[in-house]
Amino acid sequence: MKITAVSIYGIHLPLKEPFIVSYETYTSMPAIIVRMETDQGIVGYGEGVADDHVTGETWASTFQVLKNTLLPAIVGENPFHIEKIHEIMDQRIYSSPTAKAAIDIACYDIIGKVVKQPVYQLIGGKYHEKFPVAYVLSILEPKEMAAEAIQAVKNGYTILKMKVGTDKETDIERIRAVREKVGEKVKIRVDANQGWVTSADTLYVLNRVKDCEIDWIEQPVLADDIDALVEVKQKTDIPVMVDEGLKGNKEMREIIMKRAADKINIKLMKCGGIYPAVKLVHQAEMAGMSCQIGSMVESSIGSAAGFHVAFAKKNITSVELTGPLKFKKDIGHLSYNLPYIQLNDLPGLGVDVDEYVLHELAEMHEVVKEER
Repeated sequence: MKITAVSIYGIHLPLKEPFIVSYETYTSMPAIIVRMETDQGIVGYGEGVADDHVTGETWASTFQVLKNTLLPAIVGENPFHIEKIHEIMDQRIYSSPTAKAAIDIACYDIIGKVVKQPVYQLIGGKYHEKFPVAYVLSILEPKEMAAEAIQAVKNGYTILKMKVGTDKETDIERIRAVREKVGEKVKIRVDANQGWVTSADTLYVLNRVKDCEIDWIEQPVLADDIDALVEVKQKTDIPVMVDEGLKGNKEMREIIMKRAADKINIKLMKCGGIYPAVKLVHQAEMAGMSCQIGSMVESSIGSAAGFHVAFAKKNITSVELTGPLKFKKDIGHLSYNLPYIQLNDLPGLGVDVDEYVLHELAEMHEVVKEER
């Protein structure tokens, strides 16, 4: 079997409501979709959602890297040869994990379809039967966030993830307002997305909300400042999760060596796909850290890929893959049974892609074929 052609689509997925984090406000999510074809007629789909604040890639650059650098190198290869394909990609360009993730995911979709098994069976089999889904609160004024939180709880959610990181004092108000309104039984996770910048500012906030029973604090300091993360972990009782500060093996080694976090947030777009994500899970397990699978707010394709990794691994204890719930229009139909997610047993990713919607949303389109 070999890859004969790959179509690349640059799309924007329209959001129901603006998604607001510390560094950006999104009204739509830019994504790159790849449609990989083989000489046996099997088609696989992959997705790359770039974030220039996290991986240094953009929507346009990811498209160009795929078109001009990565796809010409892997067309003609066997999609089953995942390790070889990653080596080829790494030799062609440094980093660019989002572009590599799109190829990796499409290969796994093909492999699963060929052997007629869901992807999770290819990486260890199903360990978890279902995961609770957290409701993500975008940054708003404290009263607005509290009101949205109350409605989420009424709708059955038992876990809330709060986006903060714009202003310390207001963030304190936000956290306290939400906790006051939802009561003690609802879990609250707080994600600053690097917005508090320093360990001093982070500890200032955490000392003022330590009675709010926070499940964990995620990436409060700058991504590259592992030492600041260490200081936060040493001086607070609230568990610390690293997100933007973890991309791949290099950062993982430093985090383990310095005991910089209690938990790690693995995103396929940060590390390069399913294959490297599984490696990170194993490293974390050996270091005694639990994992979460998160996302860049991806369509059903990228979200399904993340879920397959999560369901296969014991050491993954939470997921935050809610992109399909946020879109007005999606290219697939990943099924949620809120407030839980359960995967189907269909082969590959288990996602039927609506190619009509894919073409409708496409703003860029190119095809890379095998040279004869």
